[in-house]
Amino acid sequence: MSFIIKTLPKDNWPESLFHIPQEPKEIFYAGELPKDGNKLLCIVGSRRYTPYGKEACEKIILGLAGLPITIISGLALGIDSIAHKSALQAGLQTIAVPGSGLDPSVLYPRSHTGLAEEIIKNGGGLISEFEPQTKAAPWTFPQRNRIMAGLSEAIIVIEAEEKSGTLITSRLATDYNKDVGAVPGSIFSPHSSGPHMLIRLGATPIRNSDDVIEMLGLSNEPKTDRIPLNISEKEQSVLDIITEPLSRSDILRLSPLGTNETQAIIMSLEISGHIEERMGKIFRV
Repeated sequence: MSFIIKTLPKDNWPESLFHIPQEPKEIFYAGELPKDGNKLLCIVGSRRYTPYGKEACEKIILGLAGLPITIISGLALGIDSIAHKSALQAGLQTIAVPGSGLDPSVLYPRSHTGLAEEIIKNGGGLISEFEPQTKAAPWTFPQRNRIMAGLSEAIIVIEAEEKSGTLITSRLATDYNKDVGAVPGSIFSPHSSGPHMLIRLGATPIRNSDDVIEMLGLSNEPKTDRIPLNISEKEQSVLDIITEPLSRSDILRLSPLGTNETQAIIMSLEISGHIEERMGKIFRV
């Protein structure tokens, strides 16, 4: 894998980067920069995510398809990589800010070099203040967090323990007067303690993509092709049943497929944003 790494002239820096503490000396990038006019949304979370956190991240981002939003995250294991992959699936631009230089020989984590290449191929990019050959170290991650917070107009935290490094980004966002959102979770899960603490301190509870749209001030933005239509024949057969809001049991009864397979397809359609459940009924989106 290889890609061209460029130095971004200071005249072309996003204005927000001039207002963060310890202004970067240089900015390096590969691929494309954030699209002009797009809202820049940073999504971060635990490396040790739960199935709930994964599903929440996927569903929220897929629900933003067709909107002028660029998803920013840190290329890390866990929620960060899920955010990048979900953005790609939704057709949204995504920008990675890794905790290392951008040269493929040091890009961290090594397991995500393929993801980095996919981000670039799909019109996204990588950004770093570190020299291209800089290896990841404990100090590089907190330092890069201020770049993510500085670039973004809003930040959403999906799963983090109260002492997680993930919360550094949200604290910086608050310091920079950026909007902070947090996805609530189970009161019994330590992975939700961080988001719940943020909500207690005034962060916006994020329950779905509509909450994100409202937080970004895009409530009246026209939506175009919001949901990708790359679904299988079996998924389409279940989707065709939902001509009106139906209960889950009604869909299972009407489906030509087996119960277990239909349940799995319903979950897949929910994650991809084609359907959603409200008040015990399942609606097409």
